[in-house]
Amino acid sequence: MYINKAKIIVVKIGSSNLVDGKGKLKEKWLKSFVKDIKNFKKKGKYFVIVSSGAIALGQNYLKVKKKKLKIEMSQALASIGQIYLTNIYRKMFDKNKIKIGQILISPDDTEQRRRAINIKRTFENLFKLGAIPIVNENDTTATSEIKYGDNDRLAARVAQIISANVLINFSDVDGLYNSKKNKKIIKEVKNINDEIYSFVDYKKNSYGSGGMSTKLEAARICMSSGCYMAIANGKHINPLAKLINSNVCTWFLPKVSSLDARKKWIVSSIGSNGKIYIDYGAAKALENGKSLLPAGITKVEGNFLKGENILIVDDAGKSVARGLTSFSSNEIKKIKGLKSEEIENILGYSSKSEIIHRDDMVKL
Repeated sequence: MYINKAKIIVVKIGSSNLVDGKGKLKEKWLKSFVKDIKNFKKKGKYFVIVSSGAIALGQNYLKVKKKKLKIEMSQALASIGQIYLTNIYRKMFDKNKIKIGQILISPDDTEQRRRAINIKRTFENLFKLGAIPIVNENDTTATSEIKYGDNDRLAARVAQIISANVLINFSDVDGLYNSKKNKKIIKEVKNINDEIYSFVDYKKNSYGSGGMSTKLEAARICMSSGCYMAIANGKHINPLAKLINSNVCTWFLPKVSSLDARKKWIVSSIGSNGKIYIDYGAAKALENGKSLLPAGITKVEGNFLKGENILIVDDAGKSVARGLTSFSSNEIKKIKGLKSEEIENILGYSSKSEIIHRDDMVKL
């Protein structure tokens, strides 16, 4: 069992695990979960809890029954529910003599390299203090354009940044099923391909913002980062102990990777503000480990600044690489298709010749 060997474990709790159909806290379940954490923590393991439920608890607290809410109302409910949720965790863990810390994260915090490193240091210091970080998206400041939208990918990005060994993604299903009819759980996934995506049921529950598709995206991030991920049913009492004893879940196995921490961060990005389209010759050059030069670029899509994490796409529309661009989208539009020595004349200043250097790029 991968959990037994893990040192750093991220546990993502879905809204359906924490809150019942009426929006009330499942207090008995949470007490059993905290007991599980206490027992495993005695074995020297570090835990991070990524917890949904703030908006649902805020709705229940204020008696707001409407399910489809505008983002502004969700933000207001989240600000109330988050206090309630954190206070519940504090009381539960205090009874077990465990301290907690709260970390609210927005995409800017994980998708900008410097801020991601700062987050990593915060987690490391909380571990040194013996505290368990309780993480959620910073819903109160997020917009529909700049938002994870689900805690599956947030949990995976956190797992990647802190070099976690395992992410346990608790939901309301036993794992990934191979079809709706047979309901047979796939025990292990080594590669997320079209067949795996064909098993996705896009139905969501009343409170959750994610679904199986976002869990597969989370798994993709984990697999690229060297982290195991399990999709498991978290509704059982003592869910961690239950998972250990039964091993009823779907495990996503990490790929053997020689990538350093920086390149793992690049390839695990949850999104992109733009795409750079390249011709066949440039695609072959990237495949052979070369940098991306302006001559091979055919089109630029989106608006982005220098240093942003951008997708590189071939002429067939297939994503071939990710990288940190040395130029803005406006600059690239001016110099695309040109030779490197022409850059200074066009832009009016001296700069790098590579649009994305191979050291700042990861092939997909």
